[in-house]
Amino acid sequence: MSDLVEIRWHARGGQGAKTASALLAESAMSAGKFVQGFPEYGPERMGAPILAFNRIGDEPITIHSNVEEPDVVMVLDPTLIGPVDVTEGLKDNGILLVNTSQSPAEVKQKIGKDVKVATVDASAISLATIGRDIPNTPMMGALLKLVNILPFEKFLETVKEDLTRKFHGRMNIVEGNLMAMRRAYEEVQVG
Repeated sequence: MSDLVEIRWHARGGQGAKTASALLAESAMSAGKFVQGFPEYGPERMGAPILAFNRIGDEPITIHSNVEEPDVVMVLDPTLIGPVDVTEGLKDNGILLVNTSQSPAEVKQKIGKDVKVATVDASAISLATIGRDIPNTPMMGALLKLVNILPFEKFLETVKEDLTRKFHGRMNIVEGNLMAMRRAYEEVQVG
């Protein structure tokens, strides 16, 4: 991948894609990277399809538009595959990362395209570690395993700081999210 990594998130409202893109951007910025992290949605409600985007690089980023040709596509809700062409614009050497219990081969067969697929059961991980089906933080852990954006331990440090501020006094939520990221980092499968 080039020095600039572009990521497109596909999710439904309430799954944390907006929060994840912001956390990823903040963590990368803390590590000295140039970043963008932003959502695209209108008046959608909980459960409606949304998009979020990240750009992370070593040089200033002068592009100011949605990510049209992503290096990585993150799919937080596998039911979006089919109704939405989640692989649209995916670069030839890009990665499709899907939250599912299915194998990469099963997902590849479902989408019917020859793309690099990685899977992780982020929903099951988040239920086990956080107590709720919010797959955003496990998906970030899996992403860091697949793409050399920043060192994983540095990423965990900055996310811990951000989550500690956000969930002040509720360290069980912070620790659950960190555990979820570690598990997804270890459990992601690539096909």
